[in-house]
Parts: sequence; C-alpha cells; structure tokens
Amino acid sequence: MECISIFDMLKIGVGPSSSHTFGPWRAGRRWIAELKENNLFNSVETVKVDLFGSLSLTGKGHATDIASILGLCGYDPQTIDVTSIASIVENIKSNKTLLFNKEFQINFDPEAQIIFNKEFKEFHPNAITFTAILNNKKSITSTFYSIGGGFVVQEERKRERKKMEAFREFPLPIQKATDLLTYCKKKNKKISEIVLENERSLQTDNEIDTRIMDIWNVMLESMYLGCHTEGTLPGGLNVRRRAYDTHKKLIGTKQYANPNEWIESIRDTEVKFRQILKWVSCFALAVNEVNASLGRVVTAPTNGSAGVIPAVMMYYMVIENHDANFDDIKQFMLVAGEIGSLFKKGATISAAMGGCQAEIGVSSAMAAGALTELMGGTPEQVVMASEIAMEHHLGLTCDPIGGLVQIPCIERNAMGAIKAINACEMALDSDAANAKVPLDKVIETMWETAKDMNTKYKETSEGGLAIKVSLSDC
Repeated sequence: MECISIFDMLKIGVGPSSSHTFGPWRAGRRWIAELKENNLFNSVETVKVDLFGSLSLTGKGHATDIASILGLCGYDPQTIDVTSIASIVENIKSNKTLLFNKEFQINFDPEAQIIFNKEFKEFHPNAITFTAILNNKKSITSTFYSIGGGFVVQEERKRERKKMEAFREFPLPIQKATDLLTYCKKKNKKISEIVLENERSLQTDNEIDTRIMDIWNVMLESMYLGCHTEGTLPGGLNVRRRAYDTHKKLIGTKQYANPNEWIESIRDTEVKFRQILKWVSCFALAVNEVNASLGRVVTAPTNGSAGVIPAVMMYYMVIENHDANFDDIKQFMLVAGEIGSLFKKGATISAAMGGCQAEIGVSSAMAAGALTELMGGTPEQVVMASEIAMEHHLGLTCDPIGGLVQIPCIERNAMGAIKAINACEMALDSDAANAKVPLDKVIETMWETAKDMNTKYKETSEGGLAIKVSLSDC
C-alpha cells in the first residue's frame, strides 16, 4: 500500500503552480541527479527542454520556463532567495549561458531551447522532456511528468518498480477513509494520533515537529507578507493586490513588529461575524497573492490552493482559540495531510487531470477535517466534514485567465476556506454515524468526474473564463 507522508502533501516551494512551476523545477533537479548517477553530467555541452500539453498551454503564465531554468541551475525551491529570481533569469537570457547545477557554464538560450509543444503525451497531461547534447555529440533524453502537488514521476516501469520497492510500509497502512476510521475505533485514538504513529516510522518526533514548524512558519510568513504588500500582480492582468487594502481596514491603528505580534493584535480586535468572513478571506487572498508573484508558499496540497489551509488554521488561532499553540498546529497539519493523501491515492490533486476540484476542493476538504478535530469533533465527524467540503466542489473547472494563477484562482482560495469552516460546523452539528455519503464515495465520484471532464476545463486555458476574458480585456 502506497506510503504517503503528510510532508509529501505539505511541501515548501515557490509559486505560482505546484504542477507547472514546482514540479518542473524538481524534475530538472532530478534529471541532474540521474545524469550524475549515469556518469554523464560532466559530459554535457548544452541542454534542451520540451514542454508538452498543459505544461505548454499555460506554461508562460505559470512560469514553467522560469522554473525549468532554475531547476537546471540547481537552485533549491525551499531555500532560494525569491527576490533574486528575476535577476538570475534575466542574466541567463542576456548572456545565453547557464551555470549547470551551479557547477559549470553551458550555452543556453531560453528562447530557442525551451520549446512549447501543444500536443499531449498519453501518460499524463503535464510532461517535460530534457535533452542533453554531450561532448561526443550524442544526445540523451529523459521525460518526467508533474502529476500535481509537486509530485514528479517517470513512466518507465523499471523506475516505477524501483520506486515502489523503496516505499516503507506504515505500521498502520491506510488506503481509504474506512481504514482510517477502523484504526481510530480499534485503538480509541484521534485521527491525528493515528497519523502521528505512521509518521514516527519515518522520522523522529523532533524531526516531525521541526518540519511542521517550518511549514507553519512559511504559511504564516506568506499571510503576513501578502497582507503587507501593496501593488499590482505581475503577468499583464493588472490584478491589484486586495489583501493589503482589506487588511488595512481590518487592523486599524494597531501596532506590531513581527508575525507573532501580528497574531496577538488580531486576537485583541473585537471581531464580529462579517469581519470574520473578511479576515478569513484576507488570509487566503494574501497567501495566493504571494504565490502569484513567485513567492514562497506551502503546497497544500498544491500552490494554486495554498491559501485555504493557512487561512483556516489562522481562523482557529485568532477567532476560535486564543490559547492555540504549536500542539494545535501540529494536530491540524497531521489531519490535513492525511485527508489530502486519501485524495491523492483515490483520485488526483492535479488540475490538469481533474480541474480545480482537485486543488481547491481537496484543500477545502483537508482544512475542514483538520478544523473539525481541533474543534472537538469525533473521527467520524472529521471525515464527514471533509466529505461535505468536497461534495460542494465537485465538477469545479480550472480555467485561469491568461494562463495565470490569478483569476479566478486567488478568490477561489477564499471561497474554499469559508466552505471548509462551514463544512466543519455542519459536521459538528450532525450525527456522523448516520452520514448518507461516505468520504470514500465522494473521492471515487471526484475521480470519475475528473475523467469525464472535457480537457479544455483542465488547466489548459482553452475553455470557461479563460476564453471569455482575455489579457487585452484587462
């Protein structure tokens, strides 16, 4: 049974897209590792990048070309100074050379050597092929597929078997929500406790805590940065950053010096119902405005849906429980990561495969379930909340205007966060033992809906709002 850690579902990366930016970036780094493994790296004279299908159709708007370049340069998306990205890429374009894995210079002209091919490869819509020309004039190629959430795979069966053999079996293997609930009942534990038991088979408690804190710090920083950055997003749509204006109205004259003091200042604010909606929306918008400008965010489970989970966690901390601490954050992330893994195993988290239901829908389900456990819900209510959240995202299309992760993507994070909170409240008020729609059935339905969905509504910008509104209209 596939072993998916919560840290596979919650990864630190750079926006705007996990499939189209983070995935190709990681693919480039994996290709370099492959070249080194085969003792070919030092023989490379130049390289070529071919993008196919969805990676090509919305590649420019999703910065796929930039991500490919940064991957070939050997930069780590978790640690790169995001403010340096523009100058790095500009230097490569100007000099037509690239410092391959930061080790030696090769000739590289992005305009000529990154090729956008509209045809789709059969294995997956998000395909990227790297070609190396060696000093003996021979060429070698390797194809990777970005399957959502920053996950990257190769089609070759040998590689897949090797990959599967490398999986470590969890002590409590989980494929479906029913498996999760069975363990909870048998051991009389919460979902977060079951998930933690599995994570402990991969790493120590200290490692788990450190990684969760790193994830939360990036989430918090992206909310803080988004709320304090004014201006217009890049890309040509001329989208004004809205989190800044909303935040300014909400925070008033309160003073603070850092993100933690910021949290306290929000807690001290008298918040009414209408303001709660505005705060949650503000948090979500802030993250995805940072994401849209090649900022650092956490895939949750994707970059396009990165704002939902931090917004709902922040809601709990500043509205529901002013005494919330790291233990609450840890509990929330453990549950959210596990719910996300159920969708990854049973359906997809790739908008190129399933439309936006695979991104915002899954993130809303993750946040709803996690919030429900923090609010004292039973494992059955947690699963029910996740089901409710996804049920009302089924069929959601992906139709980004101009191929940019901005309209309608940014607003959808705010809507997904609000739906998650609403789903949590509904589940807490329900007898989950008599739930009519099991989560596993919703996951199956989502996958069937994804397969039936027309390709033009799957992150290709060939249908919906993407063709009704053009860059020139903006």
